[in-house]
Amino acid sequence: MSLMTEAKHFDQHKWYELFSKKARVIYPSSDPAHDYLHIMRVVNTAKTLCAAEHADWAVVMPAAFFHDFINVPKGDPRRPYASRLSAEAAIEYLRSIHYPEQYFDGIRHAIEAHSYSANIKPETLEAKIVQDADRLDSLGAIGIARCFATSSLMSRPFYSEEDPWAENRELDDKSYGIDHFYIKLFKLMDHLNTESAKKEGEHRIAFIKTYLDQIKREI
Repeated sequence: MSLMTEAKHFDQHKWYELFSKKARVIYPSSDPAHDYLHIMRVVNTAKTLCAAEHADWAVVMPAAFFHDFINVPKGDPRRPYASRLSAEAAIEYLRSIHYPEQYFDGIRHAIEAHSYSANIKPETLEAKIVQDADRLDSLGAIGIARCFATSSLMSRPFYSEEDPWAENRELDDKSYGIDHFYIKLFKLMDHLNTESAKKEGEHRIAFIKTYLDQIKREI
């Protein structure tokens, strides 16, 4: 069967349902910043970006579902290698269910390149979309929720009692939740790849800034 013929017979719904069931099993509810709901948000955002940017959903879909197949906690020395571990685990799973192998290289690269800490440049449109979708989930209202959920898991306070806005100290997101917005999240705008993601990112960043202004009023 030719690649063109096989592409015509690609059953998106079948694979989506199968991947969704697998995702429910492998993503723990104990980490709300990286749980099944996070995965589904990334998948849905990736689907929107995929349509807008005319990318290959057969690559983007499994990469989005399994980009965190191996979840290495923040602060773990293996963290920079998590995306490579996830890529290998995802390909092993996809091979076991007979997913079309011509997509494997693209899927592997998209998963490896999605991670901020891995520092791997996305070389394909599909990899750029998966990376953008994952990073957009760190912004906006849900990004705020995820930031503070992670703060709780790491037992760090929301802000510094003495100097909440780091006016007379160095920013330190290992110690304070709010600092993470300034150290990393605001900078994600400079690392979005597609025009569709950049437009959405601007909207989400604006919401975070409004939220932080409200916090300033309250504390």
